[in-house]
Amino acid sequence: MSAPTSSVAAHDSHDHDVSKFQIYIQIAMLLAVITGIEIVCVYVPFAKWIIVTTLVVFSVVKFMFVIFYFMHLRWDKPFCTILFFIGLTLACGTVWALLQLFSAEASLPLPT
Repeated sequence: MSAPTSSVAAHDSHDHDVSKFQIYIQIAMLLAVITGIEIVCVYVPFAKWIIVTTLVVFSVVKFMFVIFYFMHLRWDKPFCTILFFIGLTLACGTVWALLQLFSAEASLPLPT
């Protein structure tokens, strides 16, 4: 009686793995398409702020897909996701502070 149950469980596990594989392939294709759009956006004659905003939005979307699917944060415990975003926030704050500290205006000599 337990043999059919284990084979059904193994079959369900195999279907689950196949569906994850298909998700990974679909996301990889989506990331490739977004990268192609980003490359085309660079050569489109629009205002610079529109192009930069578009590229930043696409980069954020790609980043979210990569961290949630390929780094497995979607299926991980929420605590691990919170730890990841705390580290990301600290890193972004450090980069921002360093950019402000060593900006071009900060390196100009003081007026005498």
